[in-house]
Amino acid sequence: MYNRGGSPRICERSGAFKMVGLIALSSGLEASRFEGFFKNHLSFVRLNHYSPCPSPHLVSGVTRHKDGGALTILAQDDVGGLQVWSNEKYESVEYRVRVNSEKERFSIPFFFSPHYVMVKPLEELVDEQKPAKYKEYNWGIFYATKRMSNLKKLHVENLQISHFKISE
Repeated sequence: MYNRGGSPRICERSGAFKMVGLIALSSGLEASRFEGFFKNHLSFVRLNHYSPCPSPHLVSGVTRHKDGGALTILAQDDVGGLQVWSNEKYESVEYRVRVNSEKERFSIPFFFSPHYVMVKPLEELVDEQKPAKYKEYNWGIFYATKRMSNLKKLHVENLQISHFKISE
């Protein structure tokens, strides 16, 4: 499923709009507060298969990283392998995927992201006591720049949302 600015009904069935609404409510905002960011959204499903490996400590299914999108919904089998490294409130979780020595592993992540919108800390959540921690940036340009690496291992760090963090 790949939806660029199409009908939100596809994502409503996945629960993505409802989940984003619940995140808004838990932050003290109206449930619809984030809807404008997803009017023209970028969403897709990836089908992952990890073959068994007799020496799983020598390989990595997916190296440590954070998903860059607004929301990732993951369906995985009973083999497991997702390793979470840290989890701050509503911050993207850093994780990796390890392969299993005996069993193949399948997972199906659904990625839900805005498209070409400007992203910045919400005015309702910023004040003198809690100043903005991130600079404004264009989500579409960020995503396109990140994807240009084509997941190659370069001698530079891949562009991350943390690159927009304001120095304290």
